[in-house]
Amino acid sequence: MRLADARALVTGAAGGLGGTFALELARAGAKVAAGDTNAAGLRRLAAEASGLAGQLTVGKLDITDEASVESFCSSAAQQMGGINVLINSAGIVRDGLLVTKDEDRLTKLPLAQWRKVIDVNLIGQFLVTREAVAQMIEGGVSEGVVINLSSIARAGNPGQSNYAASKAGLDACTRTWALELARHGVRVGGIAPGVTDTSFLEGIAPSAVEKLADEIPLGRLGRPEDIWQAVRYILECDYFTGRTLEVDGGASMGKI
Repeated sequence: MRLADARALVTGAAGGLGGTFALELARAGAKVAAGDTNAAGLRRLAAEASGLAGQLTVGKLDITDEASVESFCSSAAQQMGGINVLINSAGIVRDGLLVTKDEDRLTKLPLAQWRKVIDVNLIGQFLVTREAVAQMIEGGVSEGVVINLSSIARAGNPGQSNYAASKAGLDACTRTWALELARHGVRVGGIAPGVTDTSFLEGIAPSAVEKLADEIPLGRLGRPEDIWQAVRYILECDYFTGRTLEVDGGASMGKI
């Protein structure tokens, strides 16, 4: 697919990786519908996109709310003349150990904390993908692409059982949907970033960030543009489907 031919719906677009993807697509001449719950972030995104070659519109989207998802996808299809690309980049973290004991006090990971991550990172992705793909098929697209943002934490990471479960589940969906949707001309791929320099790192001490970078074989954190290159590859390579690319500076291999 040529980037300029994309009519893309991007979730989590008010900042971080989603914002980067939306802007890069618009810069390449694509039509983009950018959704998020962060109204201020969406206004900043729209201002940044002013004057770019493509067309970018923004709108409120709560991916955990079925009615919001249906409305946003329908509106995006009308505005852009259809949808042929979906980038599922919305996601949250709510870290915590399953059970901890400090002296005589036992603390358990709250069910609400577990559910919130699953609701956004897995159920929300299902809702958006279902509606966006329905628009693709109903619109008779000759080629469509869905890209899911996973994480190298999908293999398991202490303190992130909810996040790891959501990303591992999304990986399984990537493979399953690729098999189901190939007959409709829709490819489905995933990207598993390592630690990337986005707003997700806010609140982490600089010394801790430096330690994270030092543990990566390439010696630095990922940059949003690194992950964008993987997005671009999946969009442009018409023979790619059903796999998740690890873009992590070698972090998942470990450092010698």
